[in-house]
Amino acid sequence: MLRLPSFTYLQPKTFAEALRMKGDAGTDGMYVAGGTDLYPNMKRRHQEPRVVVSLAGIRELSGIEKREAGTVLGSGVTLTALSDSPTVRPSYWAVAHAAELVSTPLLRNMGTLGGNLCLDTRCNYYNQNYEWRKAIDFCMKKDGAICWVAPSSPRCWAVSSSDVAPVMVALGAEYLLVGPQGERVVPAGRFYHNDGINYLTKQPDEILAGVRLPAPDGWDAVYHKLRRRGSFDFPVLGVAAWVRWEPGSGKRETRKVSEARVVLGGVASYPQEVPEAGIALKGTALEDESIKAAAEAAYRPAKPLDNTDFDLSWRKQMTRVYATRALEQLRQRANTQPLT
Repeated sequence: MLRLPSFTYLQPKTFAEALRMKGDAGTDGMYVAGGTDLYPNMKRRHQEPRVVVSLAGIRELSGIEKREAGTVLGSGVTLTALSDSPTVRPSYWAVAHAAELVSTPLLRNMGTLGGNLCLDTRCNYYNQNYEWRKAIDFCMKKDGAICWVAPSSPRCWAVSSSDVAPVMVALGAEYLLVGPQGERVVPAGRFYHNDGINYLTKQPDEILAGVRLPAPDGWDAVYHKLRRRGSFDFPVLGVAAWVRWEPGSGKRETRKVSEARVVLGGVASYPQEVPEAGIALKGTALEDESIKAAAEAAYRPAKPLDNTDFDLSWRKQMTRVYATRALEQLRQRANTQPLT
């Protein structure tokens, strides 16, 4: 049985208290929200904080607020609350759908939006117990010096496995960070690094306080997820597709795409936007030819490695398939739902 190491558990009620507690603990301290990622990692000795600062008691993190400029989601909102929210689901269906695809109901009841957005990167050589990793002389991400996926590589290739993060990048959401130096706002696309170890631009002492979603304004988004089982498993591929339709009158199917984004999850150490796919869709009505071109554009830069489930070459082929399905769903939604 894997057991948690000994640690001190602190329960601040405000941002100021949390920041002070983390500052006092220094590098020995870590924040925790739902704990569905950190605690299993602690059991496997991936992270070994001596002080754990809980964010669960900070009220400001648990709200969902609709504003004129959009909607603000507290990072402490559980994935269950996010997927069931009457504020989120009608206007931000892709966000709610991605949240409900995470893991199991029990873990969604505990896991939070912020936790999923900051999810530790994963790898077959990393997500093992301490004795297993010791037997291979560990890996670059923890205690070792070699990336066993690509032994000659100077960097870690652990994979971003968040379901909600690709959607946030596709939507152009903004993240609110609170730290010792005050608040700052970071676009979702600039919150992530393509590095399995340093995968966030957030500083260790900063708190991801909330997410600002843009107001519904002629756009729509969907998310598709590939995994071995229809529940529980992490994605080995995620495709978030977003389009903004040109304003106009007449039949919906005659409207053109003014902007588009396609973002891949599970194929790199960060949610990977493919600008060429968006360019292929611009000015089209999502006809079969434009969808095919965009799916091909998404396929080309996808470089899944042998560090998650399934054969890597098959996973790369599925990038084309899942991008096509996502864009076809957007086309179907465009023809059946009114513009916001």
